[in-house]
Amino acid sequence: MTVNKNDTGPAERLLTPGEVAHIFGVDPKTVNRWSLTGKIPSLKTPGGQRRYRQSDIDALLRQPVRTSEAIAVGRSALEVTCSLR
Repeated sequence: MTVNKNDTGPAERLLTPGEVAHIFGVDPKTVNRWSLTGKIPSLKTPGGQRRYRQSDIDALLRQPVRTSEAIAVGRSALEVTCSLR
C-alpha cells in the first residue's frame, strides 16, 4: 500500500504491523502497543487498520541504540530507544 504525501509528491510505502514487527523482531501486537503509546507514529486506514510509513520506520532504525542495554534487560532495540525519550 502507498500513500501520496501531497498531490505532486511521490507515493510513500505503508507497512502493516506484521511487516514492522518482522523488521524489529517483535510480535505485531507489540507494534500496535507502541503506536497506542506514541512510541511509533501510525496512520489508520478507512477500515480502521494501522499502517506505518516506511520513512518513519527507517528513521527509527537510524537512531543510535544502546545494544548492551537492550541485551541486559531482554528488550528489543526499539523498546530501549523509545524508553530513553
